[in-house]
Amino acid sequence: MIQWQKSSYSGGGDGDECVEAALQEGTLPLRESDDSGRILPVTPQGPAALPGRLRVGRDG
Repeated sequence: MIQWQKSSYSGGGDGDECVEAALQEGTLPLRESDDSGRILPVTPQGPAALPGRLRVGRDG
């Protein structure tokens, strides 16, 4: 069973407007709380590289 963790950037309230992540066998599954059946499997390296890619895009 996957243990989902709510993003710290998510709003308060009843929890229906947030992104959740889990760690499972080398992947980092992501999902939206309001559509929990749709899961996006990504590697941990993908989100880790995102800030650098955004910075490169902004600078050049």
